[in-house]
Amino acid sequence: MAVRSRWTTLRDMPILTRAPARVRRVCLLIDQLGRGGTEKQLVLLAAGLRDEGVDVTVLVLFEGGPRERELHDRGVRVVRLGLRRIGGAPWTAAANGWALGRLVALLRREMPDVLHCFLTRGYLLGVPAGRLAGVPVVVSGRRSVAPPGGRVLKAAVRGANRLTDLVIANAYAVANRAAHAESLTLGKLAVVYNGLPASAFEAAPPLALDARGPVLACVANLRPEKGHRDLLAAASRTGCVVALAGEGPERAALEREAARLGVDARFLGAVPDVRPLLARADAVVLPSLVEGLSNAVMEAMAAGRPVIATAVGGTPELLGGEPRRGLLVPPKAPDALAQAITEVLGGAHPGLGETARNWARSTLGIDQLVAEHIRLYGEQLERLCAE
Repeated sequence: MAVRSRWTTLRDMPILTRAPARVRRVCLLIDQLGRGGTEKQLVLLAAGLRDEGVDVTVLVLFEGGPRERELHDRGVRVVRLGLRRIGGAPWTAAANGWALGRLVALLRREMPDVLHCFLTRGYLLGVPAGRLAGVPVVVSGRRSVAPPGGRVLKAAVRGANRLTDLVIANAYAVANRAAHAESLTLGKLAVVYNGLPASAFEAAPPLALDARGPVLACVANLRPEKGHRDLLAAASRTGCVVALAGEGPERAALEREAARLGVDARFLGAVPDVRPLLARADAVVLPSLVEGLSNAVMEAMAAGRPVIATAVGGTPELLGGEPRRGLLVPPKAPDALAQAITEVLGGAHPGLGETARNWARSTLGIDQLVAEHIRLYGEQLERLCAE
């Protein structure tokens, strides 16, 4: 049975006869604070919860990262557990046992109302630790349609699910994958879309980028699953300049591929504020092979830019529907991507960017993200009180 809406997800839950319980203290657990989309959403959620009067602490299993400063600037406390990666693999019994013990002790001191665990490492350690520490409500998140790999890991995930009160996915495609691959019941699943800060909708001066042709922007880490090779192949058919924001292990190979294809590709590295780039772009392209719910697509929508993206993960939820908010193409299809780019640049889809911007403003605001989490946390606390 597919998860079609958050209301379907929650239909099996008892109907509350009074307002959800007040959420006073929340711990958010993640493995690190890099520049990925999940880390960005954690920062937005933590800051938003704090603004609503919730006492928030972010627990980090390994190292901190560039997002840690953002949390400190917003007044959110960060505690690093200092788990060391042994031989590059954090799954050893010794490492997990040490981390679990330290995490349990920390949670017993903090005693939050809710522990919300992000990403696989976060919930595999965090969920059992929360239960051992006696945390009232333990929540985990799902943010990708890629299933956990390996028989042992899948068994561990299902074991953690049995101890979890609620699993929050960031797209219905992600929730459906979790329901199928992890044998999760609908009553344990909810969907809350990623959120956009108000600044994402603010105008920015265009990036000073000298280009002789139309500019296609792509904001994504330079990894194979982001599909940059398909974008370069499509750009070689359209004569566009490609501006790539992001870093990653594929950079050198992509630079060679761009030179081989004769594509004018600008590698901009990590770009903390992508709004000037989006303002300069004639269109934004995300050719991913796999996605959860793309922050890059959401930011392009907020900027009012026409978006062309592959129909993977939650992207059709962002760009589909009527009126259409963007163009969707199959993954690994550079010819279809080139055709969509040609249509957008040729003016075949007027008003696409403005339609997307209006929908994003009404649906993806940070207020909705925070309010939905507070509501779901409170309902779980209320259920506990009623038992």
